[in-house]
Amino acid sequence: MKRMDRPILIYDGACPMCLRARDWVRAHTDADAIELMPCQSPERSERIPQVPFEQCMEAMVLVEPGGAVHIGEQAYPPLLRLTRDRKWLARLFDLPGMGILSPILYRWIAKHRLTISALFIRKAPGESCDIEQGCK
Repeated sequence: MKRMDRPILIYDGACPMCLRARDWVRAHTDADAIELMPCQSPERSERIPQVPFEQCMEAMVLVEPGGAVHIGEQAYPPLLRLTRDRKWLARLFDLPGMGILSPILYRWIAKHRLTISALFIRKAPGESCDIEQGCK
């Protein structure tokens, strides 16, 4: 396994909403602050075998150089702390009730991400999203 020198964010590379989130991370972090990797990448299974395909298709995963793995909503605070201009948002996860609310909200959005993408996110001409077949 190759040594990691920066965090890696693993996301569903076929989900328009996930791609928008990836682009947001790219826009708000320095180029060398984080590595972005689609779950579907063959490199993921070689470099990060501790994150199975099924896991990163259910939720985004942030893997830190020291080996810590943050899944779903748990990835937001350390991810936000990597941004240039949105570090303060990480403190929102410390508010009372967020420990209960954020996992519920994240799981619901993750489960319905393709439907949400199909309804609200502009796709390329000819592209469509379906909860059973993914995006084409």
